[in-house]
Amino acid sequence: NREWAADALKAVFAMESRDKALEKAESVAKELETRKLREAAKCLREGISETTTYLLDDYPREHRRRIRTNNMIERLNREIRRRTRVVGSFPDGRSALMLVCARVRYVTSNEWSTRRYLDMSRLGESVPVAN
Repeated sequence: NREWAADALKAVFAMESRDKALEKAESVAKELETRKLREAAKCLREGISETTTYLLDDYPREHRRRIRTNNMIERLNREIRRRTRVVGSFPDGRSALMLVCARVRYVTSNEWSTRRYLDMSRLGESVPVAN
């Protein structure tokens, strides 16, 4: 059931509108129940409204993929893992924390400050309304 469930969830999150995603999620939940995966169906029903927030009409379509994914965090985690593997073992937790914090500080000040992840000009008039 794992491959089917993964494909079904991908189909839910590939929907163009939140209403369609919620409808698809309900049909997937019903199918999960017929496959005797009641806990998975319950988990899907409880969490689908939070996980489809990026499909709200308040967000521009161009931002949806970037809001949905967490590529920046995954990239940072890979960088931390790469740096800590070189050291091997740390004398104490404080030294490990210092290395990780130094790397995070470097990445956020150099790499993240030079790139624009989301173009906020596309939000238009919805920003003043939100504030």
